[in-house]
Amino acid sequence: MKSEQVKSGNSGAGPANGRALGLDALRGIAILTMVLSGIIPFGELPAWMYHAQVPPPDHVFDPEVRGITWVDLVFPFFLFSMGVAIPLAFTRRMDAGVGRTELLIKVAERGFLLAFFAIFLHHVRPFVLQPSDQETWVWWVAIAGALILFPIYTRLPATWSRSVRWGIRGAGFAAAAVLLSQLTYPDESGFSLYRSDIILIVLTNMAVFTSLIWMVARHRTDWRLGVLVFLAACILAAREPGWVAAFWGESPLPWLFRFDYLKYLFILIPATMVGDQLAAAMKQGLPSVLPDRSLRGATRYHATAVAGVAIMIILLAGLLSRQVFLTTALTAAIMAATLWLFRSPETGNDRLLRSILLWGAFWLMLGLVLEPFEGGIRKDHSTFSYYFVTTGTAIWLLASLMIWIDLFRGARWFSLLVDNGQNPMIAYAGMQNFVLPVLTLTGVHGWLLSVTGDPWIGVVRAVGYTVLLALLVGWLTRRRIFWRS
Repeated sequence: MKSEQVKSGNSGAGPANGRALGLDALRGIAILTMVLSGIIPFGELPAWMYHAQVPPPDHVFDPEVRGITWVDLVFPFFLFSMGVAIPLAFTRRMDAGVGRTELLIKVAERGFLLAFFAIFLHHVRPFVLQPSDQETWVWWVAIAGALILFPIYTRLPATWSRSVRWGIRGAGFAAAAVLLSQLTYPDESGFSLYRSDIILIVLTNMAVFTSLIWMVARHRTDWRLGVLVFLAACILAAREPGWVAAFWGESPLPWLFRFDYLKYLFILIPATMVGDQLAAAMKQGLPSVLPDRSLRGATRYHATAVAGVAIMIILLAGLLSRQVFLTTALTAAIMAATLWLFRSPETGNDRLLRSILLWGAFWLMLGLVLEPFEGGIRKDHSTFSYYFVTTGTAIWLLASLMIWIDLFRGARWFSLLVDNGQNPMIAYAGMQNFVLPVLTLTGVHGWLLSVTGDPWIGVVRAVGYTVLLALLVGWLTRRRIFWRS
């Protein structure tokens, strides 16, 4: 049985059950490619198969390498998806009568749950418990850790009493505390707040700070742009000796927060602006599915759907090969031609896409103009160009997905991405804490390693593992089993 969201995507109405399925699909792409990038075998694969600054064959970090690869897009795409979702979620709660104090409590609760997820998950990962020569107990601990997370994060029915729901969550926390108290690590240490997943710690900070900024400047886009200007000034000033640099390097809770994490607001805050547009449109039932008679004549929509993907490919190929001017010119031409198709918007769908695409063009061109600054675009250490180019790319890809899924009735073709995008926490934990442990304990992983020694065959194996994870998460999603922070 398909999820209710996916089924209603074919209804001819607006967004399914108040969800933006195109955004779910983008989040699904981000989380699954994030998982895939972590299990691709090192070796003699082309440089574009890895982070640009960790090239083959040695995979030694080289900050002098310029350009980005598809691997460098997955994290900013996930951050962007989070930023777009914040106005959607908060607007829905505010419309339901939830007060500001209750929203602040929700932000604090979400920050705590994400931070706990980052710390606990990293403590029970097999390669953290034993980096080499893994023993059987390591894999069982990884599976146990995943199971413990279910009572903590599973969204329980609202019809259950509050005491029952909190009792189940409390039991999960108690089990987690017992497990953590029994574990030791290769350095002979035990539990540590500093042993955490850096990606999830950054997400924790971004979820809290972006939510607070949006709540304060909900109706003031200019204030949010002002935050970006002030943040840019702080980052630039911190590169020179002085009080700003000294302040920027300190933190009251270094295991949880560093000022350097705030740089990702350059992705999250622009994302909230797109989220504002989408939230306003969804109140009117947009984006709405096109009638059958309109599909063949929807030239601007077909062209835009292709343009979003084409721009991403051109940027990846052109910036990594350092054909910066040609890449900028081609990208600008495609965006200009696409926007020309929406020069006279006739429908609500037209106006929504035109607004989103204009923001995408703005951030993308800003990033490309800034590309020569700081020596060229790179993820590590990230440049201003990186933030804005990836943000603009995410916006144009989101527009493509909205057209295919929300306008062209394509939800069933993208259902696996949508399902995983609606359940990203399980997808993120599932590979190292369930799929790999199960395959290892059954001997399947060892056998596959022995017959997939060639790097490209190893890529096929990694894709197979990722699809297996996606199917598992999709199965849970269709049965309404979600992890939520």
